[in-house]
Amino acid sequence: MPIALDVVYLATLLLFAPVLAYRMFRAGKYREGWWEKLHGDAPRRIGDGPCLWFHAVSVGEVLLLRPLVREMERRRPGWEIVISTTTATGLAVARKTYPDLVTFYAPLDFSWATRRAVERVRPTVLALVELELWPNLIRAAKRSGAKVAIINARLSPRSFRGYRSLRLPLGRTLRRIDAVAAQDVDYARRFVDLGVPGDRVSVTGSVKYDGLESDRNNARTRELRRELGLSPSDLIFVAGSTMEGEEEAALDAYRAARTQHSGLRLVVVPRHAERFSEVARWLVQQGESVLRRSTGEVTGVDRGTPPVILIDTIGELGAVWGLADVAFVGGSLLPGRGGQNMMEPAAYGASVMFGPHTTNFREPVEQLLARGAARRVADARELGLRLREDLEDPEAAAARGEAGRSFVLAQHGASGRTLAELDRLVDSRASARN
Repeated sequence: MPIALDVVYLATLLLFAPVLAYRMFRAGKYREGWWEKLHGDAPRRIGDGPCLWFHAVSVGEVLLLRPLVREMERRRPGWEIVISTTTATGLAVARKTYPDLVTFYAPLDFSWATRRAVERVRPTVLALVELELWPNLIRAAKRSGAKVAIINARLSPRSFRGYRSLRLPLGRTLRRIDAVAAQDVDYARRFVDLGVPGDRVSVTGSVKYDGLESDRNNARTRELRRELGLSPSDLIFVAGSTMEGEEEAALDAYRAARTQHSGLRLVVVPRHAERFSEVARWLVQQGESVLRRSTGEVTGVDRGTPPVILIDTIGELGAVWGLADVAFVGGSLLPGRGGQNMMEPAAYGASVMFGPHTTNFREPVEQLLARGAARRVADARELGLRLREDLEDPEAAAARGEAGRSFVLAQHGASGRTLAELDRLVDSRASARN
């Protein structure tokens, strides 16, 4: 099995080599960490104490670990916690968020890379965040004696269909998983249907709720407001986690609304760092002046209106949402992305909007819409219409925001339930040794 997988991975890598090379050259993607990933050069752990290895694929997963890390450090102070991630932005955020922890690139799922990484880290428990079914990594961890869990686990209908078609070759991998802490009942059922033994699957809720800031007066948001020159009287429209094409929709909506609401400000937060400069240039080409967060400088022609604010830094979106009176969550207006986390602005009580393509957040979307705590917009035209409605009826917008905030606060507790599952694995491993 490992050799067969290595052959498949190598063939896939060769097949997509031209695309990868192009993206490396044009956008700088995938340049960093190649040797560490391919060779499994994780940092060598020095101590002999127990170790919890969290693997979080990118920025969102890295940040949602915050309540788990805090509580694990409190419960088991003798444990060492390490965090791996796949992307350069994920690693940058991990190093900033957890400066006292060991953070590194996860190995590619080649047998030699995963074996070497596991030998160097020597985990007691490997906790994979959300959905990271890497057969060679799981096999290497189990052969070393570690327990393996999938936490905050989710499995969309599309992913389920894909994995189900591979159920036979993945069967051994699924049976090696010691625990699945699923976000909801549907996700739990799909893991069981795939072949994870039912007594190893539990519903713990989404950890994302526990890590959400709900106080607009938090220190990071206050500092942002001051540094960005925003006054208490400004109405702020935040378009966050935007993909190509969505900045145009946000700008059109903002321009139309400003004709009646001169105190409106637009804050744009592109999803991917490699697009920051591209979006800045585009906004200037559209005739806007632009305040870039990274430099604090304004570029473009002064049109007599305040500049559009571009957040071209990593890891600040969570605090930026706290500025929003109205929030548009990107990755949702155009097909192919599946949406981004709309619970962050909802936690602050913003009036939240997102597009029709939100398959990655099916359950939160259903819950918010059922409570009248958010609105789905069909296209760019409706985004502009709903923005103007919110500005013209601030009481209705505030009521919608408060409904979202109340829902988020009611979901807290998933971190404790997830850690209870990890505790169970730790205790079962200790019993097996005694």
